[in-house]
Parts: sequence; C-alpha cells; structure tokens
Amino acid sequence: MSSSAHIDTLLQHMGTAPFDPKTGTAPVNLPSMRASTVRFASLEALENAQQRKAAGERAATYGRMGMDTHAALEQVFCQLEDGTHCYLAPSGMAGITMVFLALLSAGDHALVADCVYGPVHELDAALLSRMGIELTLYHAGDDLEKLLRPNTRLLYAEAPGSLLFEMLDLPALARFARQHHLVLATDNTWGSGYIYRPLALGAQVSVIAGTKYVGGHSDLMLGAVVTNDEAIAKRLNRTQYAMGYSVSADDAWLALRGVRTMPVRMAQHARHALEVCEFLQQRPEVAAIYHPAWPGDAGHALWQRDCTGSNGMLAVQLRLSPQAARVFVDALTLFGIGFSWGGFESLVQLVTPGELARHHYWTGGQDALVRLHIGLESPADLIADLAQALQRAQGR
Repeated sequence: MSSSAHIDTLLQHMGTAPFDPKTGTAPVNLPSMRASTVRFASLEALENAQQRKAAGERAATYGRMGMDTHAALEQVFCQLEDGTHCYLAPSGMAGITMVFLALLSAGDHALVADCVYGPVHELDAALLSRMGIELTLYHAGDDLEKLLRPNTRLLYAEAPGSLLFEMLDLPALARFARQHHLVLATDNTWGSGYIYRPLALGAQVSVIAGTKYVGGHSDLMLGAVVTNDEAIAKRLNRTQYAMGYSVSADDAWLALRGVRTMPVRMAQHARHALEVCEFLQQRPEVAAIYHPAWPGDAGHALWQRDCTGSNGMLAVQLRLSPQAARVFVDALTLFGIGFSWGGFESLVQLVTPGELARHHYWTGGQDALVRLHIGLESPADLIADLAQALQRAQGR
C-alpha cells in the first residue's frame, strides 16, 4: 500500500493481521495478543532482541511492553501524528506524566500554557514541585521572553485548550522554542492526530488520550506519546520502561478497532456540534460559544489555518446564576453528567469557578460555563433537550 494514500485509507489497512505463510489466510482484525512472558529460541535470539531494543528499535523482550497488537497500535499513532516513534501509556494523564519526567530533571523549569488539562496542575503540586521541577503558567498574550529562565527546558501547550478550546498559535510557539533550544510538547487529544497535527506545525512531542476519539466507545483507558525526534525518543523510551507502564492488550485491540471508524465518527460529531451552536446562538441565555470551528469563536482563523476538521467539543457561557445552571444541567435527559468525552454519547459538565480561574482566556465573570460533548444522537433531539433544560433553568 502506498504511504501517500489518504489517512482515511491508511487507517483501514494499517495494523491488520499478516497472512499465515502456510495457509495463506488471515483474519481481518489483528487478534488481541496477551502475554506476560516472551520465550526465546536461544540465548542468541534473546541477545539480538536486547541489542535491537538498546538501539531504539521495537523488540519485545517482556510482555509489559506488549506484543504485535501493541506494535500495530503504535504504528497507527505514528501515522496519525506523522511521527517516527510512539510510546503507549495506561491513560492520557500517564502519557503527560511520561513527557514531563522524560524531558525534565531536578532544577529544570518549564513554561506551561494556562489552558492545559486540569490534572497537570495536580501533577505539579503532587510530584514535580517535590522533585525540584518548577512550572510557570503562560497565556497567549504573554511575552514569553520575559518568562524564560536559564534553566527553562520545556514549552508545554494544549491546543485547543481544555474547557474553553482556546486555539494557540502553535507554529509561533515552535519558532520560539527552536530559537531558545526548548522542546515544544503539546496535548493533542482534541485533534487526536486526525484533524490537527502538531508535529507538522513544529512541535516535537504530541500526547493523545486514546481514551477519547481514538477509542470512541467510552470503554478503554489509553495514552500515547509520539515524537519525530530521535534524541527525544530515546529519553521517552527509557522513561516509559523505567516507570513500568503497561497497557492491556485488549485495550490496545479496542483502540485499533475504534480508530477504523474515527474518520466518520469525528465528522459526524463535528456536524452535530455546529447544528447545536446554531441553536445556541439564538438563545438569549447564551453569552458566548467556545468552539473553534464556529465562525464567532475568537480562534476561528487559527482553526481554519491549522486544522482540517473539528469534533463534538464545545463550551457555552450562560447568563444564569449558579443555582439556575445546576437546574439546567440536571434537567438534561440525553446528556450524561461526566468528565470524559470522545465517545458516541453526549455529555455535560458544569465547570466550577475554581477551574476557570486559571484560564486567562475566560472573561465571563460570574456567568456559568457548561462544557458539552455532542454525541452521535439526532441533533434535533439534542437541541430539544437543551431547549427544555434552558426553560427549566429560567423557571418556565
């Protein structure tokens, strides 16, 4: 198969089972290959595998690093992100942790976008600060030159950002990082390598929570870290191994199954989200819509320049009191209340003021912010549900 084929084609043909040389047959889907122990035909075979692993190749010497199912999924993530090396983790947050611990040492400093995934702040408070690693938050309007220190090693972003889906100018961040010999790493769970490709925009490391759109069915936990830099790959490889990360073969298999339909699922999520945005724009309770594919979003021009599509994630700023916002969320019947997203189902989250306080992008004052994941249900049904919930919130 030509490597120049469209990504939609590649995702249907990568990581499939090879033909049996004796029977000439193969299942369509690569089976889930579970293993805790790997056997070797001889000591020479073991030593060859160890040498290849030490050289940075993928060579299975123990089940923790996974067998063929894991290797196939790593290949898929590299294809999605246009990377050369992929390292799996048990969750998206575990992948983020791998990046920070691989690229920073005691006494180092990192610049971290204030729009990052909330648990990154807990990683800082619970682990990084205790190890003597310092983080400084920045936002899009900051003069990064003034925030640099002699010991700054990492520039970390999430684009679009968490909660408000703030578009960052990743090529500009990449130029700054190169100028000052920093590594630029970013959380790309929103784009998942399919609609947004940070490595092509100048980042050196991209993190994806495969839990979300790659899996697509809300039934697995998975993280992946992808890079196109050989030196960084060696550090990630060693850190992943030292941390004892392991991913279930069944979860890797579920992710391979899910990624086959990601192109059609994500496009459907995106269409539904825009229909919901059109409805929300007409409502007097709505003060702002945060969704980069929506023409009224402040980051729409960057989205047009850097992305090839969108998904079902959006947030809506509501002119509602805290209590009325709670009534609105509880009145929804088709939206589950939950923290994840990327599955087939619609979800809602009432964002707390404490979570918003970190985000310089938020200018909504005391207004309520509700994050919505628009699923694969009929948009007309979702809109009707939102309408009745808004009426309930207004006491009507």
